[in-house]
Amino acid sequence: MSNQLTRMLAAWDEQKDQLQWILATIIETAGSSYRKAGAMMLINSLGQYRGLLSGGCLEADIMRQARRCWDSGYARIIQYDQRDEDDWAWQLGIGCGGMVRILLQPVDKQNDYLQLHRLYQALQAQQSVLYMQSVNEVRPANQVLEHKPDWLEGRLLSGIFTRPEGPAFVQKVRPAPHLAVFGGGLDAKPLVAMANELGWRVSVIDPRPANARPEWFRAAHCYRDAIHTLAGQAWLEQVDAAVLMAHNVELDAQALKLCQNLSLQYLGVLGPEHRTERVFSVAGVRVADIQAPFFGPIGLRLGGELPESIALAVLAEIHAVLEGKDGLSISGELGS
Repeated sequence: MSNQLTRMLAAWDEQKDQLQWILATIIETAGSSYRKAGAMMLINSLGQYRGLLSGGCLEADIMRQARRCWDSGYARIIQYDQRDEDDWAWQLGIGCGGMVRILLQPVDKQNDYLQLHRLYQALQAQQSVLYMQSVNEVRPANQVLEHKPDWLEGRLLSGIFTRPEGPAFVQKVRPAPHLAVFGGGLDAKPLVAMANELGWRVSVIDPRPANARPEWFRAAHCYRDAIHTLAGQAWLEQVDAAVLMAHNVELDAQALKLCQNLSLQYLGVLGPEHRTERVFSVAGVRVADIQAPFFGPIGLRLGGELPESIALAVLAEIHAVLEGKDGLSISGELGS
């Protein structure tokens, strides 16, 4: 969720005082639903919205309902239940078959902008925080919490909780994944473009003058320095996944040495196994020396030979690892 949240908040921050805004948050679901609890959407007085809470079937009605918040300054709680034939959801033609409960909150100076500016700053600083939203239909009083409060000890960090001040929806908000791509050749372009579409933060590293051109990677931060000079730089500690794809054994070996002690969730080398063995040999590093989970060859078995197909396979694998999933087909055996 936070992948797109940073972009949503960036758009809001630019116009937070020029337009009226509503924060819409799914606080509870039952049965099948397009998005789960914690998903957010920002709506403004021009009829524009950032983010999605459904596949597009609820957004128009959510916007209509949200306008009442601007008039009162109070929050509202709305519900769509496809399980109930008398519910408004049946008239909207929602096909998921479940229930979605949504909290609508006006965002203005009087309620400290729901502390969305603090949430935005935390995400920009690659910091994970708790976001607590008051679940009631009065003036909202949301908070960004850097530390778990005592009343949350021993509980999961997502859901509706009872407090002396009243119920609150709490969720842990994490910054978007940070992907480091070592190698800025043409085949890195679709990988970076797809990662950007996912809302990930991307850094491209390649010291060769003909590579890592900013005009090729407008959605990424490009580093053109020698790889060994990057050691100790603070941004490296914020990287979640790294792909080594310089198509040069020496450069890949330098990147491997740079990454071997980083707290990554994913480290992979593009190319066949025998080439990866050469990279390790030149680097003087063993697989056992790598602190991060190591992958090589990289990518899921999706088929295809074009750079776009390879990029899709690699990103799909990284996505599965970061989300703690197995990468298998949801429906089971393919083609059955």
